[in-house]
Amino acid sequence: MKQYLPRLVDGLLEKELEAFGAVLITGPKWCGKTTTGLNKAKSTLFLQNPDEREQNLRLADVKPSLLLEGDNPRLIDEWQDAPQLWDSVRFSIDQRSETGLYILTGSTSVDKSLIAHTGTGRISRLKMRTMSLFESGDSNGEVSITQLLKSEEIASKSPHTIEDIANLIVGGGWPASIGKPLEVKQRQVAGYCKAIVNTEISTADGISRDSEKVYQVLRSYSRHISTQSTIQTITSDVTRNFDSINRKTVGEYLEALQKIFVIEDLKAWSPKLRSKTTIATSSTRHFVDPAIAACFLDANPVDLLNDLETMGLLFESLVVRDLRIYAESLGGSVYHYRDHSGQEADAILHFPNGQWGAIEVKLGNRAVDEGAESLIKLADKIDKDSMKSPSFLAVITGSGYAYRREDGVYVIPIGCLRN
Repeated sequence: MKQYLPRLVDGLLEKELEAFGAVLITGPKWCGKTTTGLNKAKSTLFLQNPDEREQNLRLADVKPSLLLEGDNPRLIDEWQDAPQLWDSVRFSIDQRSETGLYILTGSTSVDKSLIAHTGTGRISRLKMRTMSLFESGDSNGEVSITQLLKSEEIASKSPHTIEDIANLIVGGGWPASIGKPLEVKQRQVAGYCKAIVNTEISTADGISRDSEKVYQVLRSYSRHISTQSTIQTITSDVTRNFDSINRKTVGEYLEALQKIFVIEDLKAWSPKLRSKTTIATSSTRHFVDPAIAACFLDANPVDLLNDLETMGLLFESLVVRDLRIYAESLGGSVYHYRDHSGQEADAILHFPNGQWGAIEVKLGNRAVDEGAESLIKLADKIDKDSMKSPSFLAVITGSGYAYRREDGVYVIPIGCLRN
């Protein structure tokens, strides 16, 4: 049996099992949800096992409590295939008044009308993504978010060249690809992307969609990655190939892709400012992994190195993926900031105790000065009487050294970062 690769969500899962009767792990297919659940579970129910699927679905209708029998925590994999199990799990938790009873995994959001109760107070929710560079062994982890929050000194050197970063973007972070040659990784990503277009998008709501239109929407979305492009902009892009598609349809496609955890836009941050500057509220476009965008753009590492503008956008998306994983393992959240004066930050890390940090992403080291200057201006806009000053300001780069500048701004290659 293949050795389990530890994930940062492991610690969160253990804590949530101590506090709740059940934990629901969601995320894109093949990101490792089942494997992570199995690592903690003492019994399992695989609803997609073809040998038992028919009888399990019948039992879910007739007597779902039978499917919950087994040592705890009991893993119920792809629970959304039998949504009625949700209410059975909730009822079981109420009856037993115990924690750590069930682990549910799902790669598709479920229509809330199919369940009677939300599970609030009984069922906790965790989101998994593809692997961060630290989890996959592609970051030395010598600089941590925890250090930044404590304003500690840092020193490290990235193990990566710009060519390595291009390979990491294209190869993706799926656990099954770890240690495989880049060519194999690319074939796996391509297979995943074909499945999205041909079958997976229909699992979101049971609606059959034109695969060519799905492909064009995904390709357009890829062109607009790491931007705040509107649905209308994406629609205009797609209508060059399909006159019949409209904004409403494109919006429905994007909603379906969100439900299967393929796209994950970054929400805007709304701090209290000293000025009356209007804050933009549009989300930044991102996939759950930048390799998806590279695939739909037909971009290999050489293509990216010859088009550094596109590579920079994909690199930003890779950084956002990793920051989400690192911040959430510490109880934090990630946003972006942009106001109508043009001031922006690619990522804002915000934590429950009010601490926050602002980050600019720059692929090359030549743009570090620009990023640092922008972050300092943003920090000066914050109303310090209403909220805390930033715990850190940082520019994340593709390669080079990690250090703190004389102006206090950290410079950190992504290959040195961890939670």
